[in-house]
Amino acid sequence: MRNLIKKLKNFLLDNLDIVLFVIIIPMKLIKFDRLIYPEYTHYKLIIKPILSSTICALSIAVIFKNKIRTRILYILDIVISILVIVDTVYFRYFKDIISIGVIKNGVMLGGVKSSVTSLISPYDFLYLIDVVLLIPFLFFYRRHKRYELKLIFRFALFFILVIPAGYVNGKTIYKMSVSQPNLLKTMYNKVYINKFLGTLDFHVLDLYNVTENKISNSKRLSKDTENTIKNALNKNEANAPSSMTGLYKGKNLIMIQVEALQQFVINSKVENQEITPNLNRWINKSLYFNNFFYQVSSGNTSDAEFLANNSFYPAASGAAYYLYAGNTYSSLAKEMNDNNYYTAVLHGYKEGFWNRNVMYKAEKFKDFFGEKSFNINENVGLGLSDKSFLNQSFNKLKSFSSPYYSFIITLSSHYPYDDTKGYGDFNVGDYEGTLLGNYLKGIHYTDAQLGTFLDKLEKSGIMDNSVVILYGDHYAIPKDKINDLYDFENIKNPTDLDWYELQKVPMLIHFPKDQYKGINSEYSGQIDLYPTIANMFNLPQNYMLGTDLFASKNRNVIFRNGSFTDGNVFYVSWTNTYYDIKTGSVIPESTKLKQEKDNALTQLEYSDNTLNHNLIKKFTVKQKK
Repeated sequence: MRNLIKKLKNFLLDNLDIVLFVIIIPMKLIKFDRLIYPEYTHYKLIIKPILSSTICALSIAVIFKNKIRTRILYILDIVISILVIVDTVYFRYFKDIISIGVIKNGVMLGGVKSSVTSLISPYDFLYLIDVVLLIPFLFFYRRHKRYELKLIFRFALFFILVIPAGYVNGKTIYKMSVSQPNLLKTMYNKVYINKFLGTLDFHVLDLYNVTENKISNSKRLSKDTENTIKNALNKNEANAPSSMTGLYKGKNLIMIQVEALQQFVINSKVENQEITPNLNRWINKSLYFNNFFYQVSSGNTSDAEFLANNSFYPAASGAAYYLYAGNTYSSLAKEMNDNNYYTAVLHGYKEGFWNRNVMYKAEKFKDFFGEKSFNINENVGLGLSDKSFLNQSFNKLKSFSSPYYSFIITLSSHYPYDDTKGYGDFNVGDYEGTLLGNYLKGIHYTDAQLGTFLDKLEKSGIMDNSVVILYGDHYAIPKDKINDLYDFENIKNPTDLDWYELQKVPMLIHFPKDQYKGINSEYSGQIDLYPTIANMFNLPQNYMLGTDLFASKNRNVIFRNGSFTDGNVFYVSWTNTYYDIKTGSVIPESTKLKQEKDNALTQLEYSDNTLNHNLIKKFTVKQKK
């Protein structure tokens, strides 16, 4: 018995690095899985892929001799820990899992240091505590003489570990591919994948898909596929003329994209004060779309610009402004140029941020007035204050020759809303000191500057010859702070439907002399802006996926993760659940709803294929011939 105990003790000591790895890594991965799905308690589903992926990583290390094996496992622990921390921080803000496409864009996120640092919690570094504690263990462990297996036995051990672990992983992935066709290929719902496969499997799949996509994108699409996509993009025949067709040809277009402006602040009060009194006033003078959604993905603000100016969906992973800056576009600016308009972007931040200085050229804007074009005389938040920016922008607009298209992007109400200069006296009551309270102050400040700017446009007479479109770019409150918003909205026992209904952003169109003022309750999204403008200004509608808000009814609003709504039903992709919007109840999938879900994925695929293969360039070259 003593001999057996001694042998067992020596065996454990010889393989203590393996034992610790198999215990510590799954604990970290399960903890992260609990973060993204706190209500998800059935560990029996997630523990299998997490353990099998951990063992697959371990199997590589066992090929090497003991000392090298221990170092490899320690390095893997560090890498996986850092990966989980990055995933955690990214999820707090984006409600998504980081991918290779996003990492490629990481250099552009560096300019928003305050946003990133505010998301990091000291508790996140607990993932690294074992890495520190294991340092003395490694120092003493290397002195321990361990039994060394021969190379042939180490390879045998590799196969003994990797074959069953790979089988479990493969079986889990296969089950997901059957229940959610196209999910693993498109990776459109990263959170759902991570929920069932775990972080390691997700990132391996992401790497595989990026590699496979590069290979497949290098291959030409069939002519039939290209023609199908071309027909889907051609809206000239699909959109019947409406009462707005061509009415504003020759008028100026002023489009204002407002940073982090969400609909819940419109016509709302805190401590008996209007949060957005100026926008409320202008909404009453405009046509207001009260069921308008942002459709951005990892590119956030840049994605909103991309949707509005090109009527294509954001990139499946990463930012379109970075990935597709070399493409050819039939953009709003390009078509305006062809109709003798002057086109310009005005934004008070760094020209290279989000690759704007490159992308705006691809979209054929004639001028880009960035940070260097403004007098940086007052800062609020990330950079030039909205007050100074909009005052200087107004002066620039006055110098533009009509007709013109000016695309204006605000900045001050950018996350994390921690600069209260100029609006700190706005009383937010119980929300003082919270992210929501800071946001309410920030958007109240921006509202005041927008009110002044719009009033100037009106008093100067510019509005008499202009159509003004104003909309929010993306959400303001990250998912980890959503409970304060639920409280603000008095939502009890929130569902995913409640979450999505809060993802609406204001969108108003102001016509000269306050014409057509009222409310439009059609469900719509940012991808529909360009087709709507094209209709009003009598521009071609050859290459776009959105639909004209005045000529189309019963459209589907599709989101990058595969969720969609037709105004009656809301499909939430990450739980594969349908909600009746009126009752809030979960409903079963019908044949019609299944077709709508498949159509949503098809639309996303059309967008991805067009962008990945630069099809608009091919289509326009054929047209010229």
